[in-house]
Amino acid sequence: MCKKGMVINMGKTINVTFWNEFRHEKINDAVKALYPDGIHAYVKSFLETNDDIKVTLASLDDPDQGLPDEVLNNTDVLLWWGHMHHGEVDDALVERIRQRVYVNGMGFVPLHSAHHSKPFKAIIGTTGNLCWGAEVKEFIWNIMPSHPIAAGVPDHFELETEEIYAEPFQIPAPDEFIFNGWYASGHVFRSGCCWRRGAGKIFYFQPGHETCPSFHNPIVQRIITNAVYWAAPADMGFNYDAGCPYVNPIV
Repeated sequence: MCKKGMVINMGKTINVTFWNEFRHEKINDAVKALYPDGIHAYVKSFLETNDDIKVTLASLDDPDQGLPDEVLNNTDVLLWWGHMHHGEVDDALVERIRQRVYVNGMGFVPLHSAHHSKPFKAIIGTTGNLCWGAEVKEFIWNIMPSHPIAAGVPDHFELETEEIYAEPFQIPAPDEFIFNGWYASGHVFRSGCCWRRGAGKIFYFQPGHETCPSFHNPIVQRIITNAVYWAAPADMGFNYDAGCPYVNPIV
């Protein structure tokens, strides 16, 4: 049977590691109210409702910055959230991550302000610079509904409040441009982009400012879950089931 309309379960487990800076949740009451155990723990809670996904949590203040060899080398998909302390991430760790993507096919899913993380910039090869602003309403448009990451996603959805991220976004042209954000301020942003680097796959997804409840949104959760399946190494045997089509309604 097709699991949640996304993939055939081939009897393997995707080992996901969610690396989170995990500083805001300790010092900012508003962030702690949304994510009392950390953004990474909250995302783990919905990812692990899928029997074939296992999530390990890692953070900047853990030994070896959360990613010793035994963790990183057992990671199929690495999710990353960082914001104010990108510079503290060790350059040797960044290179190990890049090699895992390029050589070993590890998937990499940077979220929100991870556009400025060292691993993202090292993997895609540009600065990741963008414009940003206040928290306003955002509409995210599904412009590539045939893509596996867009499975089960309507033609658009609304986030009541999210930090403005705006063009120009200094990234290489995406291999696949899946979601486009439009803000009540009039700004636009390429909010969901895919690349392939070496043997690995990368999906950048824009929602997720620490003081906004974006990770509580069920469509955001669906997209992140889809991204984990899509980014898993090809040799794991997770294949999308042509017998489980999704037709986006026009609304």
